[in-house]
This record gives sequence, C-alpha cells and structure tokens, in this order.
Amino acid sequence: MSERTWKGSAMALPGIGASLLPKVVCPMCSAAYAALVSSLGLGFLMSTRYLLSLTAVFLAIGVVSLGYQASRRRGLGPFWLGIGAATCVLFGKFWFDSILTAYVGVGLFITASVWNVIPKRTFCPACLPTEAGSSK
Repeated sequence: MSERTWKGSAMALPGIGASLLPKVVCPMCSAAYAALVSSLGLGFLMSTRYLLSLTAVFLAIGVVSLGYQASRRRGLGPFWLGIGAATCVLFGKFWFDSILTAYVGVGLFITASVWNVIPKRTFCPACLPTEAGSSK
C-alpha cells in the first residue's frame, strides 16, 4: 500500500472514532467518558449538543476524504457509501437511539474506507488477450 493511499484512508479514522464515543446517558460508560474528557480539559463535551457536532465534523472529514480525488482511485462509489454510513451513524446514535443502526453505519464506513484504498487495476494494451480466432 502506498504512503499516499494510507494517509488518505487514515483521514476516515477520526469519524469512526467519534462515532464510537459513548452517549452521555450510558450509565456504564458515563464515568469513564467523563474522566477521559475532563483529564484532557474537555469537560464541556459531555453535552449531547457538543457530541453531536463533534461527531458530525469528524464524519464530514472522513466523507470528504473519500471524495477527494475519487477519480484517481475507485470512483464515487466509496464516497456515496460513506455518505450513507455517516447518515446511519448520526441518525442511529442521536435521533433513533439505535445502537444497531449506529454500528451498521460504522461497518459501512469501514467498508467504504477499505474499498477506497484498494488500487485500480490498470492493464496495458499489449498484455490484454487477443480475440478468439485472430492470430498475431
């Protein structure tokens, strides 16, 4: 995997990480989440309003990275899958309160990122097989 391809796919990681952050109402995760953000001086992020905007910003960065120079990689397929995945994450996490929908979105986002990293196959005309019945 080339250095440029690796860096481009690494831009999707903040969006995936932010979507995996626990919601503030989770009783099991609330204490650990509060300790983590408070130790970093980011205690104000405990509000759902900030968590929604932070998740949306990181997902937008990931989706933009999927669309950046898409014609040189796999086209717009991974970009559109990333938009669908980001929508699943945001709606599943913040509007529907469905963990399953959020995790499906994360899985789709990972799939779009891996799909985006796979290099295009290029064939040279001399390497292509000739038509049946024709001779060189």
